[in-house]
Amino acid sequence: MYSPRNQTYQTDQATPFSLNARVAFNARDNAPDDLTMRAEYINPFLSSLSTTFRTMLSIEVSRGEMWLKQDSAPLHEVSGVIGLSGKAVGSVVLSLSGELAKKAASHMLMAEIDEVNDDVTDAVGELANMVAGAAKAQLEELEMSVSLPNVITGTNYHVRFPSDVKPICIAFSTDWGPLVLEVGLTPAAVPVGA
Repeated sequence: MYSPRNQTYQTDQATPFSLNARVAFNARDNAPDDLTMRAEYINPFLSSLSTTFRTMLSIEVSRGEMWLKQDSAPLHEVSGVIGLSGKAVGSVVLSLSGELAKKAASHMLMAEIDEVNDDVTDAVGELANMVAGAAKAQLEELEMSVSLPNVITGTNYHVRFPSDVKPICIAFSTDWGPLVLEVGLTPAAVPVGA
């Protein structure tokens, strides 16, 4: 299980894939001013992740802990990274355990894959693209563009979000292994393309 990194979100357990706006912070921490907006930003990513994994991989995801990420260290061995721009800017990272990434690629390609290779990185990139694309469709008011996915493998790398963004991390478990979804969005000072 993942450490909540000193900050956890209370969730509405009756609705498996939504956040309410209440947040529990340590006494020394201050809640971000745009917390309600951030909760609204993340809900579409939660539902699109669940739908994508159910549709493309025929597996269910179970949500675990949520926390504000404090560092740029990877949480798993294979990460799909998508940039977002428009009236909000930031990134989405879909970080999968090596085992989950291999099983996902095997399922998508209908072939047994036993090592992290180009097929695995392509599959993770496609999953990240589907999650971000479906969420973007639910956030029409933000008029966002989605970048092409980049996939990073290994454990000695860092994914950096814009300096004014603290990404929200959500741990998930599946029958094939764990994953973490990181979403870091902030309103654009001047919308891209304006």
